[in-house]
Amino acid sequence: MAGLGRPPVGEVDDLASLAHLDEESLLVELRTRYNKDTIYSYVGDILVALNPFKKLPIFDKKHAMKYKKVVKSHVPPHIYYVADSAYQMMQETGRNQCCVISGESGAGKTESTKFIISHLVELCQGKTALEQRIIQVNPLLESFGNAQTIMNDNSSRFGKYIQLKFKQGQVLGAKINEYLLEKSRVVRQADQERNFHVFYYLYCGLDEEDQAKYCLGSASDKRYLSNGAGPLRTHKKELSEGYDQLQTAMDLVGFEGLEQENLFVALGGILNLGNVEFDGDTDRSSVGDPELGLKNAAALFGLDPMQLADTLTVSVTVTRGEQIRRNLGVHKAADARDAIAKTIYGRLFSWIVNRVNNLLAPPVTVRQSDIAEIGILDIFGFEKFDHNSFEQICINLANEQLQFFFNQHIFTLEMEEYKREGIDAASIKFSDNKHILSFFMQKPIGLLALLDEESHFPQASDLSFLEKLSKNFKKLDFFERAKDTSSTYFTVTHYAGAVEYDSDGFLEKNRDTLPGGILELLQISKNTLLATIFRGTITRTGTLALQSRRENQRSRMKSRAVKAVRGAPAGKSTRKAMTVGSQFKSSLEVLMEKMNAGRPHFVRCIKPNKFKASDCFEDDYVTAQLRYTGMLETTRIRREGFAVRPSFQEFFMRFHTLAKKKVNKPTPESCRVILQGTGLREWQIGKTKVFLKYWHVEKLSELLEKIHGAATNLQRIARGFIARQRFKKLLAAGRRQAGLVADFLEYLPRGATKAGDRVAKLIQADKARPKDYFNPKKAAPAIDLPPPPTATLPSNADLPPPPPDDDDEDSEDETDDFDEVIPKPSGNKNKRFGKMGTKAASVRWFKETQKTVAMQSDGRFHEWFHGIITRREAEQLLTEKSVGCFLVRVSESRFGYSLSFRVSSRCKHYMIDQTPSGKFIIVGEPKVHKNLASLVKYYQQNPINEDGDLLSVPCGQEEEQLDYADLLEEEEMASMGSRSGMGSGTGVSGRVGSRRPTPPPPSLDGSQSRVHWAPTLPTAIAEEGEETPPPIPERRYGTLDVARRMTMNIDAQKAKIRAKETELARLTSTASTHRRGREKAQCAAEMSECQKNLVELRQGLARMEAAQQTRPK
Repeated sequence: MAGLGRPPVGEVDDLASLAHLDEESLLVELRTRYNKDTIYSYVGDILVALNPFKKLPIFDKKHAMKYKKVVKSHVPPHIYYVADSAYQMMQETGRNQCCVISGESGAGKTESTKFIISHLVELCQGKTALEQRIIQVNPLLESFGNAQTIMNDNSSRFGKYIQLKFKQGQVLGAKINEYLLEKSRVVRQADQERNFHVFYYLYCGLDEEDQAKYCLGSASDKRYLSNGAGPLRTHKKELSEGYDQLQTAMDLVGFEGLEQENLFVALGGILNLGNVEFDGDTDRSSVGDPELGLKNAAALFGLDPMQLADTLTVSVTVTRGEQIRRNLGVHKAADARDAIAKTIYGRLFSWIVNRVNNLLAPPVTVRQSDIAEIGILDIFGFEKFDHNSFEQICINLANEQLQFFFNQHIFTLEMEEYKREGIDAASIKFSDNKHILSFFMQKPIGLLALLDEESHFPQASDLSFLEKLSKNFKKLDFFERAKDTSSTYFTVTHYAGAVEYDSDGFLEKNRDTLPGGILELLQISKNTLLATIFRGTITRTGTLALQSRRENQRSRMKSRAVKAVRGAPAGKSTRKAMTVGSQFKSSLEVLMEKMNAGRPHFVRCIKPNKFKASDCFEDDYVTAQLRYTGMLETTRIRREGFAVRPSFQEFFMRFHTLAKKKVNKPTPESCRVILQGTGLREWQIGKTKVFLKYWHVEKLSELLEKIHGAATNLQRIARGFIARQRFKKLLAAGRRQAGLVADFLEYLPRGATKAGDRVAKLIQADKARPKDYFNPKKAAPAIDLPPPPTATLPSNADLPPPPPDDDDEDSEDETDDFDEVIPKPSGNKNKRFGKMGTKAASVRWFKETQKTVAMQSDGRFHEWFHGIITRREAEQLLTEKSVGCFLVRVSESRFGYSLSFRVSSRCKHYMIDQTPSGKFIIVGEPKVHKNLASLVKYYQQNPINEDGDLLSVPCGQEEEQLDYADLLEEEEMASMGSRSGMGSGTGVSGRVGSRRPTPPPPSLDGSQSRVHWAPTLPTAIAEEGEETPPPIPERRYGTLDVARRMTMNIDAQKAKIRAKETELARLTSTASTHRRGREKAQCAAEMSECQKNLVELRQGLARMEAAQQTRPK
């Protein structure tokens, strides 16, 4: 029973079940489990995840299958269980769910988010393109929002809340909410840290031609890459792979080629903008050498270089209709340059999130009330550095808010159970951090409110802001200003500890303003992407809202006004500009609304050491994290409350021997009698459980040991006596058995002689019997019916038609790894090609969009390419081929391709889809390929599935059986035939020929069908001096299908005959009972009709059997 025994250290999955759980015991349990590579543990409803800093074999498909509709106590703790629990609870209750993943940088939050999303997709059995796109969202956002820091090589520099939307258990779409991107990283990075990943991906992933197109130049010359080209030399392979993953993610999610191009152009412009230098002094400045970055930046941004230079060095304001120009000093101009770079990157990131939301949005036709959500929150952990500024105070405010949510939830769960069980819990105290939240967020006197107030005063400074803080909060015990009044430092004691902040730069970062005129300049940029994102609006939560996106239509239908401030020239705005602090506060409020609407599931990620090293556990470092993640507070609540809560059954089975009165059943009264006899106090009896303090179990165990000791002594004496008595009985029985064996051995020779004599007598008796004694009785006579007439063979019209041979029918009763699934057409998509699922539509789609996809450089098709053939035809082509032989065919059921290849015992089929950017991917696989040829080449070298299957040789075509002529125009046929030195009606593997229609099957009697079939052949174009090519011979119908169909029809005919014979026997029996003339005549008529039908059926059977015997082999 959990919590009542003394399990070995590290063997308990749920640490909350331990009788004694405090800071020290929690640390010992986690350390012991970590040293055994058991990185997951429960503390009640909370999953604690320790980062192993190495790969563990617990995230494969085999482990994922174990966590499907499971009970928590039946499987070890795992991140997959959190996903399964949320999914099953959503299914059962219809209520939204929320997974809150927290921890400091490097603790494994991002990886945990990926595992939860991938397992949710696995649970809904999603193998469509939508699920694959959702899985690719995280790698895409990581490229633009993550960077290497001192603490983490892949640190998320923004927070995100991912909402997966479901209907009846199937995922419909997703939405991303992003929070507080660290834009300052774009322009400067600390020592041993890097800029965002994407900048390094460009250098290692692009070829020289593309690098020149984006004017990247040398990485060591870029001001915005503080560490220069060092990472490109030491981590080139990793960064190159990162670029490939980014390209794959963008292609799969749905970014078009032009969008990717414009995005990379803008990134190149940012890097070049950072190299703009200024000459002058504190009062006036001018752009230095324009070749150092200005010209390239202006060209990539689609701006005029002179206008950009003027915007950087001159401030323009409008007062009472007059335009006032003010020169900027060198430092102010550099600040303006960096502000532009940060704003452009911030809006690019918001545009990416916006575009992802549009591409993954559920269909508009689905009602909101039918959608359930599972949210995953991956947000920055508590931060405390040597130097803490505005970004850290915002991050720590978010953690304060999440800690309050966590405490409320944990305490509420405790109180709900106490109330449900009727337990008095007045003595349990609950401490929260509501007072600190009020210090930050209350109006009109709160840190953010005062910061906004000072930000709107032009003459205010960081020091004046600190003076206001000191004036209003000096009496609070969790706020303290530095003793030196000229210092800009102040300290706030958070729930996780005291942090010293530097207020220098608070006002400027909170304002986040752009130089006057730059907004209007970017709105008319020739770069369509930049023009689009700067014409958009910034909402009250700080996100980008594009005017053209479809979500605006939904928001109008909801009549919910979007409070946004459009960027406007200085002096023209009629309202105060939104500050970063106010936007962040609004976004936190919206986030809490979403989280409170769902049932939370908590994952606390712990970083075991500061060095990012595996198999290293630092006690002090882990203890600090346990403290500020609320784990120790959780253990305190349980310790002050009732930590051990066994059911009546569990308690009775364990401690019934302690009762001083007779107790027979596990009832509340029996449990009360047991506890009263022990002399313990402060326990309580609930409605279904016994509530014990953590020290109660230890006392009860001591009492049990005394009783068990006495009982053991009694058992020893009793068992000894019983064993001696049993030995005596066994000894006597052995002696009796020995006597019986001796008697049997003495009798054995006499018995054998008697048995031999008896066998001899039986043999003589058998010889004396008559010869026909053992013959079987004669069979009963059969029913006398008229003999069947001479068989005459029927025509095809008399036989049932063969079953359809379409592209969706399997040739055998088996399931391939990825059977083709016809996606449901959505809306007007591809309407211009015709109705999806028809051959005409597929032909038109291929002719208009795919002409050169499968062609080689000489204009001929690849050897592995086939036209619109069915799944069965593909299998017939591959049946006699070697393992790995493959072909790529055009699908008739959808606009795409199918890959078919031979394995040891059958054929496998995979769908090939084309991404919006024109690239190709096998559905269910993560790799995106530029064209079909590269896809084929890749899977000739890399396994296509977990079974290790490789493509080997292509399945070509015979000259008389080319099948892709329908996909080309007649003149293209003629020209391609001329290039191959043949007429348009012929070709060999890869050369175009006419695909002749498949002839109907021959009649089952071997004769030609009544329907005249004359294939239409294209006129052969013979060159001068050459003979006209011979006509293509008829293609024989599949022998295997004819034989199978004949056998099926004969079996069906025999079943009909048996049914008629049974009916005739019934009528014959009924006729003998009728005495009236009318009834007897009616029965005779029915018998006559039945006999007639029976004769016809037998004639049909005779024709079928004759046709089967005469069918050519």
